[in-house]
Amino acid sequence: MCGIVGYIGNKDTKEILLKGLEKLEYRGYDSAGIAVMNDEGVHVFKEKGRIADLRAIVDVDIAASMGIGHTRWATHGVPSKVNSHPHQSAEGRFTLVHNGVIENYDLLKREYLSDVPFASETDTEVIVQLMERFVSEGQEVLTAFQKTLDLLKGSYALALIDNENNETIYVAKNKSPLLIGLGEGFNVVASDAMAMIQVTNRYVEIMDKEVVIVKADQVLIQDRNGESIEREPYLAEIDATDIEKGTYPHYMLKEIDEQPLVMRKIIQTYQNEEGRLTIEPNIVNAVNDSDRIYIIAAGTSYHAGLVGKQFIETIAKKPVEVHIASEFVYNMPLLSAKPLFIFISQSGETADSRAVLVKVKELGYPALTITNVAGSTLSREADFTLLLHAGPEIAVASSKAYTAQLAVLAILAEVSAQSRNIPVEFELLREFGIIANAMEVLCDSKEIFEQIAREFLSVTPNCFFIGRGVDYFVGMEGALKLKEISYIQAEGFAGGELKHGTIALIEEGTPIIALATQESVNLSIRGNVKEVAARGANPCIISMKGLNMDEDSFVIPKVHEVLTPLISVIPLQLIAYYAALHRGCDVDKPRNLAKSVTVE
Repeated sequence: MCGIVGYIGNKDTKEILLKGLEKLEYRGYDSAGIAVMNDEGVHVFKEKGRIADLRAIVDVDIAASMGIGHTRWATHGVPSKVNSHPHQSAEGRFTLVHNGVIENYDLLKREYLSDVPFASETDTEVIVQLMERFVSEGQEVLTAFQKTLDLLKGSYALALIDNENNETIYVAKNKSPLLIGLGEGFNVVASDAMAMIQVTNRYVEIMDKEVVIVKADQVLIQDRNGESIEREPYLAEIDATDIEKGTYPHYMLKEIDEQPLVMRKIIQTYQNEEGRLTIEPNIVNAVNDSDRIYIIAAGTSYHAGLVGKQFIETIAKKPVEVHIASEFVYNMPLLSAKPLFIFISQSGETADSRAVLVKVKELGYPALTITNVAGSTLSREADFTLLLHAGPEIAVASSKAYTAQLAVLAILAEVSAQSRNIPVEFELLREFGIIANAMEVLCDSKEIFEQIAREFLSVTPNCFFIGRGVDYFVGMEGALKLKEISYIQAEGFAGGELKHGTIALIEEGTPIIALATQESVNLSIRGNVKEVAARGANPCIISMKGLNMDEDSFVIPKVHEVLTPLISVIPLQLIAYYAALHRGCDVDKPRNLAKSVTVE
């Protein structure tokens, strides 16, 4: 979603802010802007479009050592220059960037600001106008800031500067992520440590409802009552080279290719000195003590949860329910007596999942977060965390984080089973080694998947994915990848459901991508393929070695049948990538989408 950067210190801030915003491009945005401040006042530059468009209009002759910047993903008001951030108060004293959604902005406008001219359609502008109103009535800036925050309902991450004070950035957050980065002679503000990793790796977390006063040589954190808070910084373990494309044309292709390396990293990280997979005992105990596991997630992580349910029920013999976070938070089902909640989120900042976590903690139930980002909100607020160790994922369409989620869920299932002396029919460590090798084979087969994309998806307006069992869940993820980046209308269906309505959508030439990796349903899914082919569909069958037949388009290497989702998804990722490429789409930054969904 939206991204914030800020800098105050001993260097010219323009390039630091612009580079920081470039590092946040992966989050998704439609416009961007910066405000820099020097002895002459505040200078605002903003533009619809990419950071490159913003960079083109920034006055290089203006020198300033303080500023804030923003990438916007539209919620209130269309993508435009006037709606982009930073926003300024009517008299120009205050300048603000904001992530989140202010739910009561219209009420605040009517109650406090009916006589104030607004320049934009955004909810954000209410905040900066309130600041100016309260200060004009005689309140000190910090008092006005706190009063404004107390009035806001919803989510926010804020960075505000005062035209009459070039030594301070005022910062606050509620539900939306924001960090303070510490440097020598400077300090920074960032939605994501990745944005400012080029200048510092030392960060301080901000908690909800706290106010932070950021100066070049000092950071003061206060709770909502004005009491000072001391908090130790942490080191962000991000290698700046990890967030560069290198020789790859797109981040997505790089991240698909990194999946074998991620598998090996996970094997290494979750293996003890005796060569056995291991997880912190308190996490294993939480799984074992529960009578039912509730997996909460969204998007790709939800699809990982569906496969994870199969892993946990098959291997660990624990009942599992999988729920979409945005539905669960408003429609919580009857819970079992001793539930354990598992939250799956690549970023650890997913707003809908956090809303569920807040409810879960109020009810006193234990929660485990599986995420790629240490120190993220979901990680920090849950009782336990399992990290994916996938490295930064920049492309909006997730690839390596998905397979990492599956791997960690499989490890959790096996370790739980072993701790309760439940026999497991395979040695997971050995199978992971086989899977990593199979991933390399698939990643080296790009020409075949490019040809499949060209043959089946070059001009079609739609595509259907079918499968049974875990192949159905993987098909759902394949459909999501395709629709996300190529804009082809794609859906994943259970093969047995075709005759219950879906087959009416089949027309002459409709591409059908079918997965056949499960022996028990191999003949059934092939029967489904014949049904759609008889009605004019153009089928592409991806099968596993040993189950393959002459008409199959591609055969994946053989791995243990339970674990096939870890590799069967890779052909679907690559097919989606090449379909988007052939259709001239922006692979890494698809329209209307954001990497980290930090608002409901």
